[in-house]
Amino acid sequence: MRWIRQHLVVIAGLLTLAYMILPNVVVMVFSFNKPNGRFNYAWQQFSLDAWKDPCGVADMCGSLSLSLQIATWATLGATVLGTMISFALVRYRFRARGAINSLIFLPMAMPEVVMAASLLTLFLNMGAELGFWTILIAHIMFCLSFVVTAVKARVMSMDPRLEEAARDLYAGPVQTFLRVTLPIAAPGIAAGALLAFALSFDDFIITNFNAGSTVTFPMFVWGSAQRGTPVQINVIGTAMFVIAVLMVAAGQIITNRRKKTATA
Repeated sequence: MRWIRQHLVVIAGLLTLAYMILPNVVVMVFSFNKPNGRFNYAWQQFSLDAWKDPCGVADMCGSLSLSLQIATWATLGATVLGTMISFALVRYRFRARGAINSLIFLPMAMPEVVMAASLLTLFLNMGAELGFWTILIAHIMFCLSFVVTAVKARVMSMDPRLEEAARDLYAGPVQTFLRVTLPIAAPGIAAGALLAFALSFDDFIITNFNAGSTVTFPMFVWGSAQRGTPVQINVIGTAMFVIAVLMVAAGQIITNRRKKTATA
């Protein structure tokens, strides 16, 4: 009992981590399943068929490609706009700055179904055709708040004396930004971009309201669940999970190497 009390925080953290990872483990295991029927809910036998032909289900890879395109463009748009907004809110004083700070967080606090219905009403009143562009606009809008939150926290922690030192050494505004400001803010920008990509790729509610006849990967998964869940869905989920873990691990390795280089 004494050992448990001493390591209670570590044990609780490991149990929480296991609880969070368990669904991903189930998805990975069932990506190697060969179900007898349409539903991939019970283990039958080990098979690599789904991994050999991940696009074996009609329209699945098309919806996946569309989701990746939308997530990529939404990430670029939200990251650029969110970074500029973050610097403006932290570095400058202007009227309604407090109100804008509050309004930025509304998309994060508002229920998705309310935002989805509001955006649908806006697009219909404007006469816009629902599809790729309405989904992209909606995704940029709700991803923007998350990017601003991540980048703003990083910008607030930056030491302005570093930029002043660069200017004292005759660096111009562009040089100072590219060689001092941007590298320091890069971790926050990268975190915001990764968060925006994950949110955009994963979104269903807002996309479903504003997609029209366009089918993204989450919508395809939802539709497939009504008729049967192909094993290829688990394959795509496993591949994306592994890629995300590798990216995080690579980022951590790069950070540790930079720390060692800086202290050497």
